[in-house]
Amino acid sequence: MTIAIIAAFLVLFIVVVGSATLGMRFYDQRRKKQVTDMLKSVSGDQSEIPTGHLLMAPEEGQHTGIERVFSELDMSKKLEVLITQAGLDWTPGKFYIMSLMCAGVGTVIAIRFPVLFTMSMSILTLAGAAAFFPYLYLRHARTKRLNKLEEQFPDALEFLARSMRAGHAFTISLEMLGEELPEPLGQEFRTLFNEQNLGAALDVALLNMCTRVPLLDMRFFSSSVMLQKQTGGNLSEILTRLADVIRDRFRLKGQVRAASAHGRLTATILMCMPIATMLGLLIVAPGYLQGMAKDKDGQYLIAGAVFAQFLGNYFIRKIINIKV
Repeated sequence: MTIAIIAAFLVLFIVVVGSATLGMRFYDQRRKKQVTDMLKSVSGDQSEIPTGHLLMAPEEGQHTGIERVFSELDMSKKLEVLITQAGLDWTPGKFYIMSLMCAGVGTVIAIRFPVLFTMSMSILTLAGAAAFFPYLYLRHARTKRLNKLEEQFPDALEFLARSMRAGHAFTISLEMLGEELPEPLGQEFRTLFNEQNLGAALDVALLNMCTRVPLLDMRFFSSSVMLQKQTGGNLSEILTRLADVIRDRFRLKGQVRAASAHGRLTATILMCMPIATMLGLLIVAPGYLQGMAKDKDGQYLIAGAVFAQFLGNYFIRKIINIKV
């Protein structure tokens, strides 16, 4: 009986000590993760960064060989801004490698299925089009994310105004806003709070936020905050009225987009119809367009038709792109 009591006591003691140890380790890991997330959000890098590289300049530790080539043309910096605005965890080097891989896939498809007039023209066209896919995906992700941010922004401003009206300071309201808002706007306000919490000036943090989120509404918000900081006033009332203006403008923008849907559909059909007709003729009657492609005047006509297609699509897009 005594041995059983001692064994039960030892088992209970081991369970209690093990649970306490695991709990402390979990708490420590959670605290380290919070600090790491703060540093990553301030640095603007979503990937894992070694601690020794946090203070290292990008040219010293983050650029690969292919990035150094494009950095001379100032393409890497613009691409980094575009990737940050899209909310992806890519790097310029990864983007270039993906473009080269897509170009290789397009080359293989062109060699296997030479759908255009000559093999070289098929390779150049399909390889170039395939290499453009990562950029198109990046632009699509950026547009989708910015639209989501614009949709969430009025509610965020009202939350911030109510928090300040309840007596919270602006910095504390930013922290609460970052914790309560869903992604992707919550991440942006957490980054804004972390930058200010780590010593950055408010105007610098707001300028960085406007760079990450290139929306007119975000510039309105930053200007309102800085103007209130310099001249004083009721910031909660300003943010409430700004939220109403943004929501009305967003509603008007939706109405304009619905009214211009016919023009966008027309542009898409007019752009795709000649291409579909050409591909259909190449499949049904492969020799029908060969003579025109081999003739010098026919080549000029083909080049002029392609240029006219893109020019017409450009002007249609300009006409239906109504700024609100």
